[in-house]
Amino acid sequence: MITDYDYGDVRVESEILESAGAEVVALQAKSEEDLFDVSRDCAAMMNQYARIGEAVIARMKKCEVIARYGVGVDIVDVAAASDRGILVTNVQDYCTEEVADHAISLWLALARKLPDYDRATHAGVWSWQSGQPVCRLRGRTMGVVSLGRIGQAIAKRAKAFGVNVIAYDPYLAENVAKLHGVKLVSKPELLAQSHYILMQAPMTPDTRHFLSDPEFAAMKEGAILVNTGRGPTVDNKALYRALTEGSLAAAGLDDPEEEPAKCANWSPHDNPIFTLPNVIVTPHVAYYSEESIRAARVTAATQVAKVLTGQRPDFPVNADALAETTH
Repeated sequence: MITDYDYGDVRVESEILESAGAEVVALQAKSEEDLFDVSRDCAAMMNQYARIGEAVIARMKKCEVIARYGVGVDIVDVAAASDRGILVTNVQDYCTEEVADHAISLWLALARKLPDYDRATHAGVWSWQSGQPVCRLRGRTMGVVSLGRIGQAIAKRAKAFGVNVIAYDPYLAENVAKLHGVKLVSKPELLAQSHYILMQAPMTPDTRHFLSDPEFAAMKEGAILVNTGRGPTVDNKALYRALTEGSLAAAGLDDPEEEPAKCANWSPHDNPIFTLPNVIVTPHVAYYSEESIRAARVTAATQVAKVLTGQRPDFPVNADALAETTH
């Protein structure tokens, strides 16, 4: 069962899964209720944006595996799946280069005031002052939140522009950060020292609204924020206040807090962030290239095929939890 997809078709997945003896049924579910009936008899479920929560998992009678098309599993109730002996898989390291490129692109566009200059020239204004002030990148400080694979790739690219890179990541060993030429600091230190803050944090209970009013107040005047991690890690109402009433200069978001792709109904009018000229918003596309999309689809389907044919998947999320329940 494929809960939802925006790839146009599911031929890639069907080729892999039908070869493993599975029948593929594709839906476009926009709510958990849409999955209640179909969840009872499915042997596996794959999801892109649709949430697979406890209410859906509780109805599963035959399901062996739930496979996410991406890295994050915040839209799967992993604990509930583990309790029912269902393996959860994800797709890892398929878009590291794309997300890092996208984060750097947003940062450079905002730091060099490209949107301001573009609007001015289209309006007939040919003046270097239309983007003033623009500050030299070299010698300034970038703070990266979460220094995993993507954070490390961002740091590598940023250092080529001569910025000093620091990072906040309580789960990373200091020696690993040093290998990448990055100094680990506390959250208050990162906020106080960074001219640019690039967020790559996953969505967990601890990271929801990781940046809100107190954090924006603690940032340097004229700081720029880029978030290519999960949308809800940044409090958008607080961000709006910081951009209009505070000292934050600009923001680049790959996904607003409401995560429109996960909403049954959405309008930009619901979020005042979309009214601001100093904000760039992209539709959760940091991961996208033609190559990465295919890799995600092939890998996700392959995880399901392996489980259904008695093989170990490449990217199990809750294998340890399942092992504990069987002992």
